[in-house]
Amino acid sequence: MGRDYEPVKGQWYENLEEDESFRVLSVDEDAEVVEIEYLDGDIEELDLDAWHEMDLERIDEPEGWAGGDEDEESLDDEDEDEDDEDDWEEDEESDRY
Repeated sequence: MGRDYEPVKGQWYENLEEDESFRVLSVDEDAEVVEIEYLDGDIEELDLDAWHEMDLERIDEPEGWAGGDEDEESLDDEDEDEDDEDDWEEDEESDRY
């Protein structure tokens, strides 16, 4: 076995034995479960024993990664823009009366 890293939420790793990259979505220490997401979007839960059996290397976020927090933030921004438009329309209607 190689390196033994503790799972860190948001950190990317490469499983050297399987040649697969993934990021940690969550770590539940009470349940001893790590939730990970692979590059193809598949999500898997591992128990901590299985985690520590893997030969892992920490890596940077892969170039072109399309998933993740950035997309969620841009969706939030779009929702805020729509809310602003709704507020403007309500103000305009109240001015008519």
